[in-house]
Amino acid sequence: MTTSAADAPEPGISGLTAENRRLRAELTRRRLVDLATGVLAAQLGAAPADAAEHLDSLSHATGLGIEDLAADIVNAVGGTTAERLPHAGQGPAENRAEPSVTASEGPAAPPVVFSTPDERRARRAATAAETQDTVGEAARALLEGGLVPLGAGSLWLWRRDAWGCLRLAGHAGVGAAEAAAWQWIPPAAPPAFRSVLSDGAPVWLDSGPENGEVLPGPAPHAARALLPLRLRGTTVGLALVAWPGPHPFDDPLRRALVGLTDVAGTVLDAADSPPSAAPVLVDVLDALAHPAMLLKAAPSAVAPTVEHLNEYAVASLGGAPPAEDRSLALALPRVHADLAHLARRAHRTRRAQRVARLPASTVPEPGDPAPLLDVRVLPAGDERAVVLWHDTTDPGLASERAVSRLQSVALFQDSLTGGDTVWSEQAYAVFGRGRDEPPVPLLGLRGLVHPEDGEALTELLRTLVERRTGAQTVLRIVLEDRAVRHVRVAAEPLLDAGAVIGIAGVYQDVSASRRTEAALTATFDQLTAVRTQAELRHQLALQLQQAIVPEVPDLQQLPDLVVAARYRPAAEEYRVGGDWYDVQPLPSGKVLVTVGDVAGHGIDSVTGMVALRNAQRGLACTGDSPRRLMAWLNEMTLRTSGHPTATAVCALYDPEDRGLVWSSAGHLPMLLVRDGTARLLDPPQDILLGAVPSYAYQERRTPLRPGDTLLLYTDGLVERRHDGLDDGLAQLAAAAERLSGYPPDEQVERLLGAATGDTDDDTSIVVVRVR
Repeated sequence: MTTSAADAPEPGISGLTAENRRLRAELTRRRLVDLATGVLAAQLGAAPADAAEHLDSLSHATGLGIEDLAADIVNAVGGTTAERLPHAGQGPAENRAEPSVTASEGPAAPPVVFSTPDERRARRAATAAETQDTVGEAARALLEGGLVPLGAGSLWLWRRDAWGCLRLAGHAGVGAAEAAAWQWIPPAAPPAFRSVLSDGAPVWLDSGPENGEVLPGPAPHAARALLPLRLRGTTVGLALVAWPGPHPFDDPLRRALVGLTDVAGTVLDAADSPPSAAPVLVDVLDALAHPAMLLKAAPSAVAPTVEHLNEYAVASLGGAPPAEDRSLALALPRVHADLAHLARRAHRTRRAQRVARLPASTVPEPGDPAPLLDVRVLPAGDERAVVLWHDTTDPGLASERAVSRLQSVALFQDSLTGGDTVWSEQAYAVFGRGRDEPPVPLLGLRGLVHPEDGEALTELLRTLVERRTGAQTVLRIVLEDRAVRHVRVAAEPLLDAGAVIGIAGVYQDVSASRRTEAALTATFDQLTAVRTQAELRHQLALQLQQAIVPEVPDLQQLPDLVVAARYRPAAEEYRVGGDWYDVQPLPSGKVLVTVGDVAGHGIDSVTGMVALRNAQRGLACTGDSPRRLMAWLNEMTLRTSGHPTATAVCALYDPEDRGLVWSSAGHLPMLLVRDGTARLLDPPQDILLGAVPSYAYQERRTPLRPGDTLLLYTDGLVERRHDGLDDGLAQLAAAAERLSGYPPDEQVERLLGAATGDTDDDTSIVVVRVR
C-alpha cells in the first residue's frame, strides 16, 4: 500500500504520537470487531468470513456503526439485557418479532440485544485496555474510557506474587509519591485487602474504610471499591477504584465495576509500569500549570533521556515519547542539543540556566513546531535536571528581559535570612565578573567600592535596613584591572511582618553618562561664552537697526507731499533683518523716496543695510538720476564685506511737474492709488544689487496728480508661506483701495494691521500722498 504525502506522519514526537494513537485506535476497533465476529461465528455455526459479512449486514440494517454493534454483540454474550436487535434486511426494531437468521442456510443465530451507551463505552474501554503494552497504559485506558464516566478518580492494579505479596503493576490518576508508598503490600495487608484476596469477593466502601484503616485514595472518607482480579479462575491480583468523596454503590454501578475489572486480570500479563525514581519531584511537576519535563542527565551521560512529562508538556510536544525510546533527541529534535548543553551547565555551576526561547531563531520555517519560550533548566540532584517552559510568553519574565535590554541594567536580589544572592545575567558584566564566580551581595560591595564612596554605601544600607524604605545612589566600583565604573544602585527592602528579610533592586552601569557629563561640564564655559557673544551681536544689530530705521517716525510734510512710514520688526528677535526706508529732501527741491531689503538676518544683514542706506543718502546729493544712483549702489554692494545682496527701489519726485522718475533693482512693484483704484507700477526687469558688476539699470517716469497715493514696501508685507506672491499683491491692492480715503499716517497703520504676510520677516512701508 502506498502513502501519499498528505497522509504521511509528521516528523518528530507529535507525528509519532499521532500515528501511534491512530494505530492503537485501529487495533482496538479491530479487536472488538474480531471478538464480535467470533461470537457470531460460534452462534451461527458459520465460517469467520460469513460471520463478518453477517456483522456488516446487521450494521447496515440497524444504522449502527460496526464498532457499536460489535460492542452490543460482545456485551450480549456477557449477559447484558436490552432491546432485541433486528436481523439484516428488517426495518426498525420496535414491536417486531425477530425471524431466524442463518449463515449459508445454517442454523439460526441466537437473538442479539442492544446495549446502552454507557455499556458500549465500557466495552470499548475494556477492549482498549487489552491492546495496551503495559499495565499502566491499560489502567489509564480503563480509567479514562470506563471509570471516569462513573465518577471515579483513580485506579490501582496490583499483581499477586508467589509469596502472597502485592506489587503495584500499574495505576492511573495517582500521584507518583503515593504510588511509591503503595508499591509493595505484604501478606499482612490491611483487612480490606485480605478480605478480597481470601474471599474472592469485592469490598464496597461507600464512605471510606472503617476503624481508621489506611487505604490508598484521596481522602479517608472517599469511596473505594476493592475487587479481585482473576485469570483462568485464579485470583492473580487486586484492583482498587477510588472516588473523590463518598459515593453509594448501587447494583448497576457494582455490575459495571465488576465488568470493567474483569478484563484487568488479563492485562496483568503485560509489562509492569516502572515506578518513578523521583516521585516527589514528579508530583511537583505535575502540579505546575505550564509545561515541565524531568530529564535524566548525568554529567557523564552521552545524551539525556526524558524521565517524565507533565500533562502540559505532553500537550505542548504533541505527545509523550514511546517507552522503548525516551531520548531527548526524539522528544525535541530541534532543540535537544541546546537543552543538553543547558543541563550540563546547570549541573556544573549548580545554578538555574535561562534562555528566552529555543530555538533562538526568530524566523520559523514553514511547518516548524512552536518554540519553547522562557526556558529554565534547573539541576535536580546529580543525575537529573528539570526543564520548564511556556507555550505563550510569560508577562513577568518578559518584563524582566525588557529591563535587561536597557543600557547596562541588571536585576539583583539579596537574602538577609541565610539565602543566596541572585543576579541577572547582565550583573556579571556590570561588575566585570565571570559567570562561574559567585554573585556579591549588596552588603558585600564595600570591598569593591571606591574608598571615597564608602559613606554613600553606608547611607544606602541604613536607609534600606533601618528606615525600611527604598533608596538609590551612584557608587564607583573598582574592577580587578583598577578601572573604575560608575554604578547606579536603586533598591527596595523586602519585608515580612515588618522585618527586612532581603533586598531587591537594579544595578545600572552609568559610566558612559558620567563621562558625557564630564565632557559637557568641560565645554559648558565655552558654550556660555559663545552664547553671550551671540547675544551681544544680536543686541548690537537690533540697536543699530532701530537707530537707523525707527519703527514710527514723525509724519513728514514736504512740498506737495505728505509722507508716512512704518517699520515692523521680525516676530522673533533672532530674525533681525536688513529692511530700510528713507525719505530725503534734496537741495534741488526734489524728494528721494527709497525702500530696500538686504538678504538674510542678523548682524551681517544690518551692517549691510547701514552701508547701503548711508551710501544712498550721500550719492543722492549729487542730484543724479535714480538709474545712476542704483548703478553706484550696485558697485558699492559688490565691494562691501560679507558680499551682501539686496533689492531696492529709488523714486525721485519733482514738485515742479509732479513727475516721478524711478528705478528698481529686483524689488516688488510700487502701488499707485488714484481715484480710489489701485494698480501696480510695472518695474523694469533689472537684477538685484550685488549680483554682477557694471550693470546698467533702467528707469521709468510716472506722472502724478494731486490726491494720488504711492505705496513702497518690502516683502514681509505680502509674502505668505503657502500662497503665491500674486495673491499677496492682490490683497494689498484691495486693502489700499478700501483705505484710500484715510490720511497717510492712519492708512499706513491700517495697512500694517491688515497685512497678509506670515513669514515672520521684518516689514517696511512708506505711503506718499500728493497734495
